[in-house]
Amino acid sequence: MVIAGGGLGGLACALALARKGFRSIVLEQAQQFGEIGAGIQLAPNAWHAIDALGVGALVKKEAVFIERLLLMDGASGETVIDVPLDKRFARRFGNPYAVTHRADIHGSLLDGCKAQALVELRAGTRVIDYRIEDKGVVVETSGGDLPASALVGADGVRSVVRERIVGDGEPPASGHMCYRAVLKVEEMPRDLRWPAATLWAAKNTHIVHYPLRGWKLFNLVATVVREQSGSGHNEEAPPEEVLPLFAHNCEKPMSILRVPRAFRRWMLRFREPVENWTQGPVTLLGDSAHLMLQYLAQGAAMALEDALCLAACADQQEGNFEKAFLEYQKTRLVRASRVQVSARLMGMVFHASGVERMIRNDIYQGRTAERYYDALDWLFTPPEYVRDFAKRAPGRSPRPSARRKGASSARAPRKGSPAPGVRPARRPPSRRTASRGRKAPPARRARAP
Repeated sequence: MVIAGGGLGGLACALALARKGFRSIVLEQAQQFGEIGAGIQLAPNAWHAIDALGVGALVKKEAVFIERLLLMDGASGETVIDVPLDKRFARRFGNPYAVTHRADIHGSLLDGCKAQALVELRAGTRVIDYRIEDKGVVVETSGGDLPASALVGADGVRSVVRERIVGDGEPPASGHMCYRAVLKVEEMPRDLRWPAATLWAAKNTHIVHYPLRGWKLFNLVATVVREQSGSGHNEEAPPEEVLPLFAHNCEKPMSILRVPRAFRRWMLRFREPVENWTQGPVTLLGDSAHLMLQYLAQGAAMALEDALCLAACADQQEGNFEKAFLEYQKTRLVRASRVQVSARLMGMVFHASGVERMIRNDIYQGRTAERYYDALDWLFTPPEYVRDFAKRAPGRSPRPSARRKGASSARAPRKGSPAPGVRPARRPPSRRTASRGRKAPPARRARAP
């Protein structure tokens, strides 16, 4: 199988397939495998997927296991949402919530792929097109034609593979512009060094910050929604451009925005859900299939879930990829599309103003932890195919040895034996000692529902 794209989704797909005994070639158009971007939030469903891929211990090395999810009113400074991420949360969802650097996840997946004899990595190879033939697909690349049993388009926002299957052209600019920066911990205002993923919500803007890499850094992302927001991608932006856009926020979030000497400008793009991702032995995965806004922090998690589902379907269909891809699409379409749509709607909640802002605050303030957990259950609870990824179906016989050549490390465990890398992560000791003096403002007392 050929996988177009060596980002998080492509590498996860290759690793998941290898753990089910399938060979793959990952084609990355850049001259080396790497990941741009900075911080990323990992909810419990993402951790279940990472653990199932066998790289959980690597990702956890630099992750920060935060204590709260906070939504603050950017105009008034009051707390709107306060979700505790304590033992109750970990028990409810089987894994903690953490923040880390995208490069740390990508590097762990890359190391996992390099350790697999069934995965071949090719950088500097761009997928140009493909043609379906009787025995599979011929992938047309910058290095020549490459015959394969199947093709997975994990080639991101401007997917060549998607254009052939869906044909909906360039993804439109969303009007949501992000300004990103990474601060050293000593640069972060002392009274905002909170052990939380914090979002300051205001009219048509929001500001997010959280610690990274063992409290050495803080990730900062400021987003503005406006009609004329340009089309920049990873371009430098001076503070003089950024600060006026957020000036209606109160002093605390503005004190963070004044720190960076420069930001990186990113235009967000979005696609509407589509009913079909698949054409015979060719399918889509991750952003290529369901490009979404970042307001639920689930883009990477959805790509990881895609990868596990696709590999599980390929295993169930014994390598009949046309059937497997249809089953994968049927299984994933509603969940991924629901997240895609819900993320867009959550952006409207964040950016509310006037009476809508007051309604938002009244709806969410003072909820108990259990009410927050109930609202998040559909999202943070991993699907069955993620939880059970390493299990072999009862009564299944081993596959032919020809497909297993060189894949001893990818064999499914014997019935009743623990599968490596799929155990729910244990939440590390609380960071309360390390985070003294960084406490978030107290939540308002719970009110009667």
